[in-house]
Amino acid sequence: MSTFTGTWDVTLDTLIGKMEVGFVITEADGVLAGQATSKDETVPFLNIKADGNRLTWDQDVTTPMKLTLKFDVVVDGDSMTGTSKPGMFPASKVHGTRVAP
Repeated sequence: MSTFTGTWDVTLDTLIGKMEVGFVITEADGVLAGQATSKDETVPFLNIKADGNRLTWDQDVTTPMKLTLKFDVVVDGDSMTGTSKPGMFPASKVHGTRVAP
């Protein structure tokens, strides 16, 4: 299992309140892929880059408004912490727990 792969329960502390999101991160032939699922939509990870235990990617969302989110997280065991930057708005804190490998 790579540092990042698995199913994650994640909370984003946004300006409009806490958002619960599920991440599924996979690896095939050394290439990472992911998707995020909220109650409103499922979107793929874009432009994924791994550096040690740091992972960055973009997500295009349409709910609650059309935005590109820029994620920057660090994984330590089964914990994920970092930020999500929604366009011109301030960054939101991200924290999550791996619930399945």
